[in-house]
Amino acid sequence: MIRLLTAADHEVCMALVQQKPAENLFIIGDIEVFGYDQPFQKLWGQFEDGQLIAVLLKYEGNYIAYAQDTLDAEGFAAIINADKEATNVAGLKYVTDQLEPTLDKAILHKHELYYAKCTALHPIYAPEELVNIERLTRDTIEENVALLRSIPEFAHSPITVESKLRVEEEKTGRTYFMREGELMVSSASTAAENSLSAMIVGVATREDYKKKGYATKCMQKLCGELLDEGKSLCLFYDNPQAGTIYKRLGFEDIGFWNILRF
Repeated sequence: MIRLLTAADHEVCMALVQQKPAENLFIIGDIEVFGYDQPFQKLWGQFEDGQLIAVLLKYEGNYIAYAQDTLDAEGFAAIINADKEATNVAGLKYVTDQLEPTLDKAILHKHELYYAKCTALHPIYAPEELVNIERLTRDTIEENVALLRSIPEFAHSPITVESKLRVEEEKTGRTYFMREGELMVSSASTAAENSLSAMIVGVATREDYKKKGYATKCMQKLCGELLDEGKSLCLFYDNPQAGTIYKRLGFEDIGFWNILRF
């Protein structure tokens, strides 16, 4: 049976998704921030023998599905198919692989990413080598946005001073950066932070300053702080070479994350 979830289902819902906080970072974060009674967000749950075994989150036109194993693909797909505003569905590969054959919307693009998580840091640098890593503040946001926009892979990213400021104010993300002289040359950030997990994003270094370990230092500082707070960390990547850097710090592949865009 699939039905809408309400605030009365909060404990049972969180009991399911909190078993894998890194994998369910988006679901946990959206529930903590927006709850169950918003016009732009809805949650459905699949129950079997009275137990919640799968969930489907709708945030505006975006859907995320999660199940520990199998789910009622036709039942969840019927909800997505009926939504004329649906733009994409995402989730762990074994979940989206179940949904994809039952969707009647034209899939314009399918993006498959490596999904990795970290629960214990493997430090590469001694603490004294990280003393010049700084925490981003309101006064340095504009400089950080300029850094990211100077790097080809971030040139078309929807990063703005306003969005960075909102993340800092809402405490859904943080950034650490490094300078060489007066120039900000490298940074690493989080997004979708919640009480249990956070996603590493925006790991970047200016072209002329690469291969000096700057991004790794920013990552180590950032990840160490988050893990000390008891949070699980996750990230997406599609470049195996970049994956080797993350794995040196303690990240382990946990599967693939698929995004199906309609």
